[in-house]
Amino acid sequence: MPTLDRHDDVYLLDLGTDENRLHPDWLAEVGALLDEVGKSDEPRALVTKATGKFWSNGLDLEWLSAHSDEYAAYLTSVHALLARYLSLPIVTVAAIQGHAFAAGAMLTLCHDLRVMRADRGFWCLPEADIGIPFTAGMSALIQARLTPQTAHEAMVTARRFGGQEAYARQIVDHAVSEAEVLDTAVALAHANAGKAGPTLETIKGRLYAPVLAALRGA
Repeated sequence: MPTLDRHDDVYLLDLGTDENRLHPDWLAEVGALLDEVGKSDEPRALVTKATGKFWSNGLDLEWLSAHSDEYAAYLTSVHALLARYLSLPIVTVAAIQGHAFAAGAMLTLCHDLRVMRADRGFWCLPEADIGIPFTAGMSALIQARLTPQTAHEAMVTARRFGGQEAYARQIVDHAVSEAEVLDTAVALAHANAGKAGPTLETIKGRLYAPVLAALRGA
């Protein structure tokens, strides 16, 4: 399950050590940890990291197949997490040490900055291959955070982008060695910790107003 740690003015939210799929319990725990981050009004920033092969492998399709009657409520909770990350009143950095697929890849896009391992791991939106269309909110998010050409290719062809190519296509902001992923993310977060507060919240809210409305069902 996810955990939260803090180093000076940087919170470290670890998504977990397995595939880190968005199970309802996992979503609730991440939400609770974000509540902890929100209790402080000091200078602060957030790095979202993971441990192992995956950063996040997206929706928990196994759970969803066994709880199809809860599909709408489940998607609402996923959308809520994406919207919350996108609008947090602090600078957020995704430290992507492994695969980020589907809704996991979308969650990286909700961060202000992204650092990805250069030599291994893929960033991918496989929905066209697995037969699950993007929701309106997800489509709005992807198109807002990627260039039109990259968004089209990622969504239509389900192409897998390695770290170097993800950097070249502006999916991530930095592609570094495995040993440098977390340190680079923490350094970026620390450098921007002083920006936390209501002004940044307003800036993000206005910058991504259409995306937030779509994710929240407005």
